[in-house]
Amino acid sequence: MDDDNLPRVKGDAASRLAGEDLSPYSQDELEERVALLKAEIARVESHSNRAAKHRAAADALFKGSGS
Repeated sequence: MDDDNLPRVKGDAASRLAGEDLSPYSQDELEERVALLKAEIARVESHSNRAAKHRAAADALFKGSGS
């Protein structure tokens, strides 16, 4: 079955991470976590930028078609 067609789970991963107790983590683990989160932010921003460009191109196409 194609997972893209399933409804999204309520409470995304970022929300769950934000509520996690960080006290058990060592300084090294926290630094690794920060690096992973920064990489994820860059990935999400890149995807968002691509989606915005796609949307702008579609808007321009449909506005130019006389609609």
